Amino acid sequence: MSWEARLSTPGSPVCTPDWLALREPADAEARASDLVEPLRALRTPLVVRDLGCGSGSMGRWLAPRLPRPQRWYLHDRDPRLLAIAAGSVPGEPVEGELADLTDLAGAALVTCSALLDLLTADEVHRLARLSVEAGAAALFTLSVTGGVRLTPAEPLDAEVAAAFDAHQRRKVAGRRLLGPDAGAVAAEAFRALGATVTTRPSPWRLGAAHPELTEEWLRGRLAAACEQEPALAREASPYLRRRLDALAAGELRAEVGHVDLLVLPSRTGPARRTGPC
Repeated sequence: MSWEARLSTPGSPVCTPDWLALREPADAEARASDLVEPLRALRTPLVVRDLGCGSGSMGRWLAPRLPRPQRWYLHDRDPRLLAIAAGSVPGEPVEGELADLTDLAGAALVTCSALLDLLTADEVHRLARLSVEAGAAALFTLSVTGGVRLTPAEPLDAEVAAAFDAHQRRKVAGRRLLGPDAGAVAAEAFRALGATVTTRPSPWRLGAAHPELTEEWLRGRLAAACEQEPALAREASPYLRRRLDALAAGELRAEVGHVDLLVLPSRTGPARRTGPC
């Protein structure tokens, strides 16, 4: 049987609407909602920059939890996804690459979801600098950590995990992706600039409650691992079959590690930059 992913390519910045729709309920369940509470004190009208917004799932989850009025700027490279996001989030679509963003002035809050692990260390440090220069708070959710626990366990799990994590840290077009190191790198970057950082675990809990997402996650994980370590391909098909049989029987559970970061600007940090968004 083929182990190839059907809707997603792990570690790729290109996402399909179907994949994003499939993962949205699990994302909403996983996010650390207690990190939102300090954001309720932000000034209104609340200006939010949502980076790599995709189809807008972060806005749909976060906007109802924040004080109103709000104005969102939805940033993404994909015009298809921007159109979907703009249909349900009170915002203005902004098409373009994250690397082209040079200013966050005027934003009170910068957000992203499942994005930091697709960036390089330099890109994360640059994002931290822009956010701190703007005096903005930040809420970055669902960065992978590399911690995965599958029940029941199998001997091949460790090899797949090592290959997958290496794939997440691979070099793409000269860019070394952070993968599971992203959360720690981002926290260090913001703290070095004087900001206060709070982190919370935000794991996906997969299994019988999310069967389609669990299967797609398994397929994507195996495909990435086999791309990184081709020798794993010999065992990939029977391994996936055993896992899918366990899922169908209601016996498979997976905890997939993520981390959420809340960043609050320092009152004594760099001078705040003001200006129109």
